[in-house]
Amino acid sequence: MLEKVCFICGAGHSGSTLLGLVLGSHTDCFYAGEARKSQFVGNPQKALRKRTCKLCGEDCPVWTGFNDGIEDRTAGLYQRIARKAQRGVVIDSTKNVDWLRDRMADLATDGIPVYLLYLQRDGRAVINSRLRKYSEKSPAELIEQWQSQVERTNELYNAFSGSKMSLHYEDFARNPEATTRNLTEFLGLDFQPAMMRFDEFEHHPIGGNNGTQFQVARAQQLQVVSIRERQKQYYQSHPRGIKLDLRWLRELQPEHLDLFERMAGHTNQPFAWRETE
Repeated sequence: MLEKVCFICGAGHSGSTLLGLVLGSHTDCFYAGEARKSQFVGNPQKALRKRTCKLCGEDCPVWTGFNDGIEDRTAGLYQRIARKAQRGVVIDSTKNVDWLRDRMADLATDGIPVYLLYLQRDGRAVINSRLRKYSEKSPAELIEQWQSQVERTNELYNAFSGSKMSLHYEDFARNPEATTRNLTEFLGLDFQPAMMRFDEFEHHPIGGNNGTQFQVARAQQLQVVSIRERQKQYYQSHPRGIKLDLRWLRELQPEHLDLFERMAGHTNQPFAWRETE
């Protein structure tokens, strides 16, 4: 039976897949990944990676057949996920603000408690990651998209009157256990030390970051997750567990840093990571 839903909002490439996998390792929790993509499950017109579990593919105990016989795929969505996963707490890291607002309204109507986590990361790190993934897009376009997403998420978070908490990816990555203790307390859960070994647990996310999921696949010798060669080189040498990713400090070109500062420096001030911290 569904007890509560936790949404992880923010900009993409801010570490929500990692956070979701850690929280999803709690015995009461299920990390759905980006639950908005559950709408694609069973639709052969969508790419396989968008309509199946990222770790076990088409033969998944949670997502296979999930939408069979369902006309309105958003109706009772989190209740259906909870039943399939046999967990009372469902975690959704969808970033689309309209989706979040609509699902929060649905859950309020159903009397299901909602918890909102705003995961924040230095925008320069986000842009660096997006430049790697979307090399066909201009830096200015990516910066504009990040700024728009942050502004819309700020509006959502500020307007939400329920249980909410903001945290920085950098703080989580540097002090994962202490941060996770705070998060479980916020969610009304007991802290379970085994959560920190997230790659040892069974997970069934849809959508989300391939590189982070590769850590789980590597630890469990799964073959489904596919990542680009450059990503693979990084994550194959990545130690198990949680490590602060500061690649942007050495990878982001000076001209892109200057452009970001001109376009979005003010917006980034609450998110900015400083090397002296």
